[in-house]
Amino acid sequence: MGKQIDNFQMLAKCFAGFEEVLAKELTQIGASDVRVVKRGVLFIGDKKLLYKANYLCRSAIRILKPIASFGAINEDELYNEVGKINWEQYLGLDGTFSIDGITSYSNITHSKYLALKTKDAIVDQFRNKFGKRPNVNTDNPDVSINVRLFKNEATISLDSSGESLHKRGYRIATGPAPMNEVLAASLVLLSGWDGKTNFIDPMCGSGTIPIEAALFARNIPPGYFRDDYTFKKWNDFDIDLWNQVVQEAKEQIRDTDVQIVGSDWSGRILETAKENVTAAGLKDTVTLKMNFINDSEPPESPGFLITNPPYGERIKVDDIISLYKGIGDALKKDYSGYTAWIISSNLEALKFVGLRPSRNITVYSGKLECKFAKFDMYTGSKKRKE
Repeated sequence: MGKQIDNFQMLAKCFAGFEEVLAKELTQIGASDVRVVKRGVLFIGDKKLLYKANYLCRSAIRILKPIASFGAINEDELYNEVGKINWEQYLGLDGTFSIDGITSYSNITHSKYLALKTKDAIVDQFRNKFGKRPNVNTDNPDVSINVRLFKNEATISLDSSGESLHKRGYRIATGPAPMNEVLAASLVLLSGWDGKTNFIDPMCGSGTIPIEAALFARNIPPGYFRDDYTFKKWNDFDIDLWNQVVQEAKEQIRDTDVQIVGSDWSGRILETAKENVTAAGLKDTVTLKMNFINDSEPPESPGFLITNPPYGERIKVDDIISLYKGIGDALKKDYSGYTAWIISSNLEALKFVGLRPSRNITVYSGKLECKFAKFDMYTGSKKRKE
């Protein structure tokens, strides 16, 4: 008899607006029954796919493994149903655990109370069986449990990732309001850039967008620099299978001859970008320049521009309108033949770019609703500067 493959359902979480991007990534690594939900994607796979999803998916925030679902119209029902799960299967007496609760449209209205009642049911089960219980550890638990209550329907999941997957492991320096790494990678994927034409972020800050673009172009896994995943502490962790996933991914890394450029007006901020680029081993892939978009020198077209200008909420700009006008002027002057994408939550300011976007996609940066606007800078008769 052949070895039985044990498939199960998983849920990959993502930022709102990027569900289809993540669904495509999961399909590419072998997931089946892929189904988009709000801020996530449900899919079927085996243990190897769980490891691959954590290690390879650029747009995933975390990978959950649901273990039970049931109706819970009140705290007693929640407590009783959680108590029916055989927690010994997942958690040792000497192990530690944490619980993350989220509730919406339900009778239990407080997420912390939801987590507390779930914790009570788990520790009471151990105490009744063994006279002792595992401890809670919110910083570095052996098992991370996610409980979600939606319209009085509870789903209990094991969080296989632990810390959010945006914590890649290469960021050693930050500027003001650094972009989340998963968000940056998601924008690169959503833009349609294939990694085979030149790329620039002319307001790169601490370098997250150019770094994520370079990792994508060279097929370096987003988990390449990260060691810690909660699934490594699970009872059924298979180190040989994990090493196989890492080795197979390493064999797919490639060099690139496209130019990937990041520039910024601040030398101090650019120093933080330089530290991060170096930490990611991308010194030979990403070129950093100190200038602003109105005097930036983009690589030869065709190319892609993706940038995240200051937009008022997190960074105060003296004159945000003149900034956006300057972006539009620079695009018209220097970026002929480019596909330009701008993400901003300042919809009024975006109008001052003075160009009609060919696409305007709603995405979220944390809780900020943003537009990801595409501008096609068609090649005109103007000759490029040599």
